[in-house]
Amino acid sequence: MYYKYFAMNFHNILIKWYLQNKRDLPWRKTTNPYHIWLSEIMLQQTRVAQGMPYFFSFTEEFPTVKNLADASEEKILKLWQGLGYYSRARNLHKTAQFIANDLNGVFPDSYKELLKLKGVGEYTAAAIASFSYNEAVPVVDGNVFRVLSRYFDIETDIAMPTAKKEFTALAKELMPADNPAIFNQAIMEFGALQCVPKNPDCAICVFNESCAGLHKKKVSQLPVKSKKVKITNRYFNYLVLEDALGNTFIQKRTSKGIWHNLYEFPLLETDSIVDFDFVFQNSQLFFPDYTINSIEKYSDAVAHKLSHQHLAIQFWKIKINNVLKDGIDQEKLKTFPFPIVIYNFIENMQVNS
Repeated sequence: MYYKYFAMNFHNILIKWYLQNKRDLPWRKTTNPYHIWLSEIMLQQTRVAQGMPYFFSFTEEFPTVKNLADASEEKILKLWQGLGYYSRARNLHKTAQFIANDLNGVFPDSYKELLKLKGVGEYTAAAIASFSYNEAVPVVDGNVFRVLSRYFDIETDIAMPTAKKEFTALAKELMPADNPAIFNQAIMEFGALQCVPKNPDCAICVFNESCAGLHKKKVSQLPVKSKKVKITNRYFNYLVLEDALGNTFIQKRTSKGIWHNLYEFPLLETDSIVDFDFVFQNSQLFFPDYTINSIEKYSDAVAHKLSHQHLAIQFWKIKINNVLKDGIDQEKLKTFPFPIVIYNFIENMQVNS
């Protein structure tokens, strides 16, 4: 294969680039597996700039894995609010409880044992094992797929189940046995900063003399990924009650799926965007015990995109003459964990009230 000619010097060039260009990130200044685990879970599907404030918030609020284990799920979800993919936060909590209670607060110290933790897959286990314990296990994420496929002109479809094994074997061959941690950091950073998905600046790349993808003018075509995510469109109508005292009502999403265990207003889900008449008729059925005084739409539908779902969300203000049995006031409302789209609505609603 092509890489045999250049693999010998690959890690030296890569690590030299990394030491000159790496970002100053807090989790790179420690080998504490708790902090590294937190950062890796937070950075799944999340940009570093977005995840960093959450990392600081969590490490300040929960300095140890025991502190995290002892916290309520609701408190963790509230602190996680806006980071998305909330199953990560729930798994984080369960894993913290397992480590604190079953493992006496001590993290597993090998890739094999780390894989047994809930919410920890191959990539995260490899990251913790190499960064905390310097175990020679390569990390393979989107950045690594991209760098290696371009440099070695590998046309393997990365959506195929066998691709992970192929790229992991190649990364292992390139990795210096005496310093796997810095190699893993370097190749991920190179993909994040230099060998970016679209329009990388190959003219200034340290590998531009030996990159097969560049020489064959295939950079924009690699990596190959054929699998496409099927997107589901959903239409949410949130019924925002306001009673005679100015209180409202919320409920917890207990069913499996998006936003599990977060809070929301009563939800009317429809097959398409609906109008005032439809909401008026259904509101009577939703709240048979209350006398509806007025209904108005706050604004046009808000588009909210998730990885597999696109939501069109409308908020409807429904005033009732009665007093809600479990009503909560505006101040208490702000203390509950909400999906970020609802949280933003509440903030805007309170500013404009």
